[in-house]
Amino acid sequence: MANASAEKAAVVEEVAARAQATGTAVVTQYRGLTVAQISTLRRRLRALGADYKVFKNTLVRRAIAGTPVEPMAAFLEGPTAIAFVDGDVSAVAKALRDFTKEAPALVLKGGVLDGHALTTAELIALADLPSRDVLLAQVAGMLAAPMRMMAGLLQALPRNLAYGLAALRDARGGAPSDAETISAEATPAAEEDAADETEAAPVAEVDAAPAADETEAAPAADETDAAPAADETDAAS
Repeated sequence: MANASAEKAAVVEEVAARAQATGTAVVTQYRGLTVAQISTLRRRLRALGADYKVFKNTLVRRAIAGTPVEPMAAFLEGPTAIAFVDGDVSAVAKALRDFTKEAPALVLKGGVLDGHALTTAELIALADLPSRDVLLAQVAGMLAAPMRMMAGLLQALPRNLAYGLAALRDARGGAPSDAETISAEATPAAEEDAADETEAAPVAEVDAAPAADETEAAPAADETDAAPAADETDAAS
C-alpha cells in the first residue's frame, strides 16, 4: 500500500513538473494500440521535442491543477496518453495525425496550447500548418523581398537616367548644350575687346610723337644761346 502511494506521488510529481515546464500538450486515446506501436510513436515524437507517455486520469487531474495545462482536464476520459510538447506543436500534431493513418486506433482528443484548450479540429488545423523552420524561411523570404526590390531599383536608376539623357539628346537633334551656347556667345565679346585694344595702340604712339620733336629741338636752343658767348670773347680780345 505504501509502495502504491509512493508510486502515485511520483507520477503526480512527474506530471506536475512537465506541466510547469511547458504550456503545450496533446491528449490522445491509445486503446487498441500495441506496445510496439506506442514505442514507435514515442520515438517519433521524442525526435520532435515531445515526451509521450501513458498516465492515469485521476493522477493527471491532481497534478495539473493550477498549472498552465489545466484546461486539458476536459479531455481526460478513457485510456489516456499525453504528449507534453517542448518543440514545434504543429510538427507534433502532424506526426500524431499521420500516425492515425497507420494505426486508426489512435484518437486525437484535444490539447492545450499556451494555456488555451485545443479541440480535435484545431489540432488538425495545426497539423496542416507548415513546420516552424518552413515558416521562419517564409518570413525571411518576405523580409528579404523588399530589400531585393530596392537593390534592383538602385541598379536600374543610373541605367534609366542614361537612357533618358540619350533620348533627350536625340529629340533635340544634337543641338549644342547650354554650356556650349554660353561659350559661343562669349567668344565675339572677347574678340571685340581684343580689337578695341588693338585700335587704341596707335593713338598712344601719336600722342608720344611731340615729345620726340621737343627732344630734337632742345640741342638747337643750346647752340643759339652759345653763339653770342663766342662773339663776346672775340671782342674782348
